[in-house]
Amino acid sequence: MAKQDSISHDQILSDLRQKRYAPVYFLMGEEPYYIDVISDYIQKNVLDEAEKEFDLSILYGKDVDINTVINAAKRYPMMGTHQVLIIKEAQLIKDWDNLVHYLSNPLKSTILVFCYKYGTPDKRKKWFQEINKVATVFESAKLRDYEVGSWISKYCKSKNVAIDEKAVAMLSEFLGTDLSKLVNEVDKLILTKPSESHSITPELIEKNIGISKDFNVFELQVALVNKDVLKANRIVRYFADNKKANPMVLTLAQLFKFFCDLMIYHYLSDKSQGAVASELRINPYFVKDYQKAAQSFGAWKTMSIISCIRETDARYKGIDNPSTDEGELLKELVFKILH
Repeated sequence: MAKQDSISHDQILSDLRQKRYAPVYFLMGEEPYYIDVISDYIQKNVLDEAEKEFDLSILYGKDVDINTVINAAKRYPMMGTHQVLIIKEAQLIKDWDNLVHYLSNPLKSTILVFCYKYGTPDKRKKWFQEINKVATVFESAKLRDYEVGSWISKYCKSKNVAIDEKAVAMLSEFLGTDLSKLVNEVDKLILTKPSESHSITPELIEKNIGISKDFNVFELQVALVNKDVLKANRIVRYFADNKKANPMVLTLAQLFKFFCDLMIYHYLSDKSQGAVASELRINPYFVKDYQKAAQSFGAWKTMSIISCIRETDARYKGIDNPSTDEGELLKELVFKILH
């Protein structure tokens, strides 16, 4: 019988908590975080401590071939009703074809877990088509840039902690799409927040992660939109004095994305909050920034700004620029944007 195309990690964890086990789990994808979450849950919770001594085995793809895995999977549990066999770094296994024989009649008392990280196998292969029929297959996709903010908000909500939009923007901008890094930093903020507080604030982030709440690309963007020359130049000077914490390449990338999105905004027929958020793939909260920016920069000026950012990026990389440092380059760019 054909299986559903995809299953969420939440559904897998829900089934595991209710002790509904599959004989085989194939966890794959570019994002390792959810692969670790699911495999760690199985490792820690399916067997009790006494059973783990005898019926929990962890193998590594670099050390085994598929026949070794199959032989281990065919072993019956010694203590309880199940044995758990977890194959970490499964992407390093080469000879998958023989797995087809085990999949035709997997041992019900074995919970076999493959952790195939940083990619997916060739889904046209016969062995994968067979595993897709009998196993719980989960693909962990890399988070996209525009999804980071909503993911942070959702994660904080799951921890019963509020987080304001500026704090979300700061974390999104500086931590990127690496979920393990995001989780570590958000968990650290939750642990270090005052006991009487129920929210993560920009001040808390500045104190514990080292991201300035007043001097960052997000605030530079706001200053440009509001045509606040004094604030924009203060931020540029701060960036010049703190180059490691504010890499030029990230600053230019963020500004380029913002003004490219603003160009799209100018030509949208439907400028309602929902339509803009959907088209630009942003949190609806930030739509107001584009509404304000459109008043400050018309379509032709926006196009000119995009060209200026491209030119600055080229000069930053040494093209037609023998000596101007990045602080001066950014100062020139801000002047061109504001005038």
